[in-house]
Parts: sequence; C-alpha cells; structure tokens
Amino acid sequence: MASVLKRNKSFVTMTGGFFLLFIFSIIHLTQGQADYSISQLMKEVWVEGRVQDIVMSLRLPRLAIGIVAGGALAVSGAVLQTLTNNPLASPGTLGINAGAFFFVVLSMIFFPAFLGSFPFITALLGAIVSSVMVITLAGKQMEPVRVALTGMIISLMFASVTGTLQLLFENQTNGLFLWGSGTLVQLNWKGVSFAAPIIGAAFIIALLLAKSMDILSLGEDIASSLGQNVRLVKLIAWAVAIVLAAATVSVVGPIGFIGLMAPHIIRMLGVRGHFQIFLQSFLWGSVMLIGADVLGRFIQPGQEVPVGAMTALIGGPWLLYLAWKTARSYQRGERQMGGTAKPVKLPVAIPILILLIAAVITTALSFNGMEWTMDWLKPVVWNFRVPRVLTAFIVGVMLAVTGVLLQGVLRNPLADASVLGVTSMGGAGAMMILVLFPAIPVEYLPIGAILGAAVALSVILLTSWKNNFQPMLVALMGIAISAFGSAATQVFVVKAKLAVSAALVWLSGSTYAKGWDDVQIAVVLFALFIGPAIYVTRGLDALTFGDDVAAGLGLNVRSARVGAMVIGVAVSTAAVALVGTIGFIGLVAPHIARRIVGFRHLPLLLISGLLGGLLLVAADFMGRVLIAPKDIPSGLIVALIGTPYLLYLLRKMK
Repeated sequence: MASVLKRNKSFVTMTGGFFLLFIFSIIHLTQGQADYSISQLMKEVWVEGRVQDIVMSLRLPRLAIGIVAGGALAVSGAVLQTLTNNPLASPGTLGINAGAFFFVVLSMIFFPAFLGSFPFITALLGAIVSSVMVITLAGKQMEPVRVALTGMIISLMFASVTGTLQLLFENQTNGLFLWGSGTLVQLNWKGVSFAAPIIGAAFIIALLLAKSMDILSLGEDIASSLGQNVRLVKLIAWAVAIVLAAATVSVVGPIGFIGLMAPHIIRMLGVRGHFQIFLQSFLWGSVMLIGADVLGRFIQPGQEVPVGAMTALIGGPWLLYLAWKTARSYQRGERQMGGTAKPVKLPVAIPILILLIAAVITTALSFNGMEWTMDWLKPVVWNFRVPRVLTAFIVGVMLAVTGVLLQGVLRNPLADASVLGVTSMGGAGAMMILVLFPAIPVEYLPIGAILGAAVALSVILLTSWKNNFQPMLVALMGIAISAFGSAATQVFVVKAKLAVSAALVWLSGSTYAKGWDDVQIAVVLFALFIGPAIYVTRGLDALTFGDDVAAGLGLNVRSARVGAMVIGVAVSTAAVALVGTIGFIGLVAPHIARRIVGFRHLPLLLISGLLGGLLLVAADFMGRVLIAPKDIPSGLIVALIGTPYLLYLLRKMK
C-alpha cells in the first residue's frame, strides 16, 4: 500500500511539473521585443517566416538552455545536500558557482584563446578549486552553519577578486556584468549543443548512483557495514555535482537558489528515494528557472533582467525559511571567541597603533601615486585628499566597532554587518532610490541605505525574537537576507540603466571624491553612536561566558542582544551611507585586536576601532596609487587583503 501511495505521489508531482513547464514554455516563447501572440505562435511556427525564424534562432535555444540548466542545478543541489548532510547545500551556497565564474573571468582577461576553446574546462577548474576549499575549511563533520558561513566567505572572496578584475580590465570583460548575474540569452544553438551532452551524461551517472546515495544517506558507518565503498561513491557524487554546476556556469553564468529550492520542494511533496528525487528535481529545476525568466521579462519588458537575480529574489525568502528550520534543529552553540592568554596592556598597544596610523596617514596625504608633497594646504590636497583620508579613517573605525558588537552578540567570530545582510540590503536600498527617483542627487542615497538596513534588522528581529536571538539562527538569517539584497541590487542596476563600472564602484565601496561635508557627517555619526557602543560592552562581556552564566549574573540576555545588535546595525548603516558597501573590516579588525588585548569588549572596541581606521586608510591609499591615476575601490582592496586572513581563521576554527 505504501509503495502504491509513493508511486501515486511521484506521478502527481511529475504530471504537475510537466504541465507547469508546458505553460511557462509557451509564455516564454512569446516574450521579447518581437511581438506576437500565443495563437500566432501556434499557427506560424510551423511555416517559414518571421515567427519561425525568431523562435528557432533565438527563443527556442533560450528555452532549451533554461530547461537543461535548471535541471542541472537542481540535481547538483540534491547530490550536494545528501553528500554534506546539509539542507543548505547547493552550488550557490557552497561557492562553487562563484569559483567557476571567477575562473571564466580570469581566462577571458589573460587566456582568451583557452576560454574560447575550452569554456567548460575553465569553469570546471574554478568549481573544483572552490569545492576543495569548502571541504578543507568546513571540516569532515560538515556542520551546516559552518558550511554555510564557509561557502559565503569563499563566495565573497571570489566575488571581490572578480569585481576587481572587471574594473581593472573593463574592455576585456565588457558585457560580463549581465552574464555574471546569470542570463539565459542565446543567439544560436551553440550553447545548448555544448552543454546538453555534458549535463545529460552527468545526469545519467547521478541516476545510476541513486541506490548508492540511498544507502549513503543512512550514514557512512551503516553504508560501510553494508559493503559500500563510501569513499568512491562520495568521490563520484562530488564529481557529478561539480560537473553539472560547471557546465551550467560556462554557458549561462552563475545562477543560484535553483539547486537549493528544487530538491526541498520535491521532498516536501512527499517524493522519496534518490532516483525519484533526482528525476523530479531535474524537472522542477527546469520549471523554476523558466518561470523565473518569464517573471523577469514581465518586470522589465524589452530589457534583460538577469535570471540569476530573479531566482535569488524568489529563493531568498526560501533560504530564510530553511535557515530558521535548520537553526532550530540544532542546539545553541557556545563557541569560544578566542583571544590571547597574555594581553598587551593598553598604554603599550595604543601608542604603537597611533604611531602606525600617523605614518600611514602621512604617507596617504603626501603621495598621490606619482609625486610626493608635504604641503598639505595646497588646494588639491586640502580639498580632496585630506577629507578623503579622514573619511576613510572614521568609516574604518565605525566598521570595526560594528564587527566587535555583532560578533559579541552572535558569539560567532565570523559575524559582521555583511553576514547579517545589513550591508547588502543597504546597497539595495540605495539602488532602489535611484530607480524610484532617477533625478535625485547622490547625497540622498543614504536614505535608501538606511531603509534597506532597517528592513534587514526588522526581519532578523521578527524571526529571532521567540528563539531568544539564537546566534546560529541570526547568522543563517543574515546569509539569506544578504543573498536577497544582492539580487535586488542587480535588478535595480539593470532597471536604473546605470553604467556598469559606476555601479560596480559604488557597490564595491569607495571613498572616492569625499569632501569636507562628508567628514562633518562622519564625525557627527561617529559621535552619536560611540557612546551607546561603549555602554553595551559590559553586557557583551557577560555574554562571552554563555547565556546561562550571563542570566545568572542578572543580565537580561534578550535585551542585551537586541540593544547591541541595533547599535551595531545603526553604526554599519551609517558607514554604508557614507562610502557604499565595504565588508571585511568588521571581520578582520576584531580578530587582530583579540590577539593583542584579549576578549574584554571595552579594550577590544578601542583597539579594533584604531585597527579598522588603519586598515581602511591603507586600503584607500593602495587603491589610489596601485594603478594611478585610476582608482580601485577601497572595498575591493580590503577584500583582497582580508580574505586570506579569514580563510586562515576558518581553517583554525574547530
């Protein structure tokens, strides 16, 4: 009886999937600048003429690659979720897509002939590198939150380096912004004829592995006792997942969330057994990707909205749900935040840091990349370079303070405004202002940043209140919000018709063209928030020993978390409003500070702030002089400096 019900469920879901795919496909074939109705499509596609030419040369290849790519991503996600025993695993969340795209961009700049001849090999190398990094850094147990954070850091790393390359080699990478966001645009059948055989072969291998994956899902010990060669099965399964993701990226760019959503929906519909899961994931992945493409062209008729952005807009809320569900199933972690056993005394550490800061600021003010000058009162220095350096220092302090507060709240050494999604949503809010009010002066962008950050904070407060702001839950919610904000930003960039390089510069975070007005605003904001930030450090010291100990000491744990989180988000929002989206300062500076002064939050706040200011001024200076007279956004420089250190921390964390 159970097997009959199981077969009936599979048949119903399969039939429903095919019906939806047929409906979406018909709509999809009628969308575009060349206008014709569904009835015209049905009548004229069979005879030579305008409709047949458009369908066969442009729209049918786009539909076909959407079906193939959506199916490939979904099956890849299903395989990865079983391999890692992690409901949050997918090619996007593990950084596989980002790694593949980075290698494609790298090859386009330095080895264009190789990319032209072997696009799949190029993407495959990137996917393999990112997968090895995740496996190495996440550890054998593949704990879900650790894997999610590891994947996010690796994605940030590849995205930062990719963004830098796109800015430095704008001519060589022209046109990659849209493709890098994921697009199904096809001008002929080459993409389909290239990707379909590779994806088809990998899909067949996945189906052949289905029984072995059923056994593996029982646990490695049980699988070994049943005679399975676990290592071989896992190796083949990883290869299948990586090949499916790489083949997709090499043709349509990095598209996220399909691999996350489709397998979960299939399981929610009652489908069991990996053969059916793989089969139906392929179908429903195709449905989702074609549906997202249809929706994107409804939103902006006649203009290309990246389908990768649409899948993220749809998938962000889904990831929020999965994050909430996953975090609730795990006990609260009481991870030690680390620190030195022999802290340096503040009277020693502060003068040394001040000397370093003075040296870096002096260098930044005196050298413009081509010549030195100590005459800081010259108009070109006083009106442009001095306010820029001062703004960078104050914003660096603010970002570091944010990192200290949020890491203390979440008891997670990888927490930051970027992890909570505040930075991403702040950027999306600023872009939204540009879309709604195209003629608005740039000075009003901070209003949008504040609104976006407020939305991020509201979602976290609403979803985490009942769980007493469990650190794991907040971190996972932040990852989902961050992905949603990034996708919204991509859509807004397209709708606002911004120059790609200008959009990339703002989104990367830049202190370019800051004046004395910006310095005044930065000083006022810093003065406004530094007092409350210092006030909450006592509560954070108590939280360091765990919630139970803190409550025993008379601390209202929930109020302490909310207060510190609100202040941290407010400081971060102020920083985003001033210079755009700069990450990593709030991650790196507190870690370095803990190795100097230990874990007590007041000295940690002071040393972290000085380090943050030092790091951002140094990054801004490097961005100014490395390819002078051109500028590299300081946010990208910070990412390039901070990422290796973060990867080292991930490796060290147990």
